[in-house]
Amino acid sequence: MAIEPIGPQSVTKTQEGYPWTLGLEKEEKTFSETLKDSILKVNDVQMQADQSIVDLTTGKNTDLHQTMIAIEKAEVTFQLMMQVRNKLMSAYEEVSRMQV
Repeated sequence: MAIEPIGPQSVTKTQEGYPWTLGLEKEEKTFSETLKDSILKVNDVQMQADQSIVDLTTGKNTDLHQTMIAIEKAEVTFQLMMQVRNKLMSAYEEVSRMQV
């Protein structure tokens, strides 16, 4: 009985049956679209935190803990966005210093 060697075709055959690969179509997004979506999500979190503060001050929501959680979540997401921005700027500066 001959044993077949493992090749690229046999690897793709085994991956076809996994649940995370079934019925999924590849959605290609550009980097700028991904960045824009991320910024919009950060904005949404900021708006939710603002609304939570308004609800707390007007008496619609009396749960201080949920308000504080929303504020902290907004702060952490904003800090993450700023770190990504800083990394992008430093990468841009590094590329601009390269001599061709």
